[in-house]
Amino acid sequence: MEWLLPRGCRVAVDIGAGTGALTGLLVGRVPEVIAVEPDVRMRAVLADAVPDAVPLEGRAEALPVGDSSVDAVLGSSMWHWVDERAAIAEAARVLRPGGVLGVLWSGIDRRAPWIAELLARPQPQPRAPERPRQRHRDVNLPPEAPFGAPETVTLEWTRPTTIEALIRMAGTYSGIITMSDSARAEYFAALDARAGELGAAAADTEIQQPMRCFCWRAVRRTTAFASSP
Repeated sequence: MEWLLPRGCRVAVDIGAGTGALTGLLVGRVPEVIAVEPDVRMRAVLADAVPDAVPLEGRAEALPVGDSSVDAVLGSSMWHWVDERAAIAEAARVLRPGGVLGVLWSGIDRRAPWIAELLARPQPQPRAPERPRQRHRDVNLPPEAPFGAPETVTLEWTRPTTIEALIRMAGTYSGIITMSDSARAEYFAALDARAGELGAAAADTEIQQPMRCFCWRAVRRTTAFASSP
């Protein structure tokens, strides 16, 4: 947050706020925090978890705030769901000059060989066609977008967890959720077997889980920007 937020930030918007993980980090650092989330169930959880934020219905492409009214537009692990060009144009609309558009991608650092082997994913299951999602960790600013050159930084740390918790977390990935019941059961059986083959500690023994967060930001200039050609 210290790297992302502009100096003197008064109003910050968390886009795709979900249940408030990022929102909670903004509260206390910024006087006014607005959490924009399209799902009513997630907004309800967020309102309970982060009562000092203002939860609003909306999307990155249609923010419920006025022109040039905020100092930071931030999102965590959600950019792959948005219409990128529309979201960039909307951030440009609501940001004051000098404000920051910032995007985070955080999760387990799979470069650790034992993590990569333990959480090796099966082949994707067939699914109905859907709008293509951006999966790489980047924001593609159009040349005419009113932002300065992007800056990036990668943070690395570890956090205590257990093999059991790691396996449970794997069950939250969309590729696992969308499996058939039988395929999901087979996947978790394979996970348990891999944990044993790796000589992992007992399921409830504390281990250090490697984590990584890729952070991207760009500062709003004053140039006009159109959302469509």
